[in-house]
Amino acid sequence: MIEKLLPPPIATAESFHDDPVSEMYPEEFALVAESVPHRQREFGTVRNCARRALGTFGIAPGPVLPGPGRAPIWPKGIVGAMTHCTGYRCAAVARATDIRSLGVDAEPHARIDDPGVLELVSLPEERAQIAQLSRHQPEICWDRLIFSAKESVYKAWYPLTGRWLGFEDAHLTLDPTNASFTARLLVPGPVVDGRRLGEFNGRWLIGAGLVVTAVTIPA
Repeated sequence: MIEKLLPPPIATAESFHDDPVSEMYPEEFALVAESVPHRQREFGTVRNCARRALGTFGIAPGPVLPGPGRAPIWPKGIVGAMTHCTGYRCAAVARATDIRSLGVDAEPHARIDDPGVLELVSLPEERAQIAQLSRHQPEICWDRLIFSAKESVYKAWYPLTGRWLGFEDAHLTLDPTNASFTARLLVPGPVVDGRRLGEFNGRWLIGAGLVVTAVTIPA
């Protein structure tokens, strides 16, 4: 699925099932040794996805460990992102000379039932947009889509800034005609190649019971 959103020069890998815990590096297992087996397997599987994607660039396998803000530490000259949810794990990587940053997120394609959660992750204008879109295309869980898109925005944001970005700090506009979205930043954006970014652009895909979103910041 993810390759439909992120074509070359971005390398991707995904899995719809978990690998054995034994396929983790010791440094990785140490981080989840006290977690439940399900958490251990998903943690290891998404990192195996990352290793497969990195192999596209001839990078030898090695542990993929979290750094500041729990963002993955990638090999020098590489940017990337990982995500996992029930029944799906994926990773995407690229050379920093081609892509400055990227973010991916996957979620079950199901509505957010708790109004309190929706209010926490969305702005009033976004909730109005969700209501309007739902009247025309009720088969799409627009609330979950906005949540996933904001997660992808954050994953692309953090490596460029090293700062937190709250759900209220970006205004999402969804375009159902081409399955894309725009995130207008409500706080000062990062400076990339001498230019301050005021918005991030992304794409989304629904299938196999999932909603998958991706944001890329090209070089």
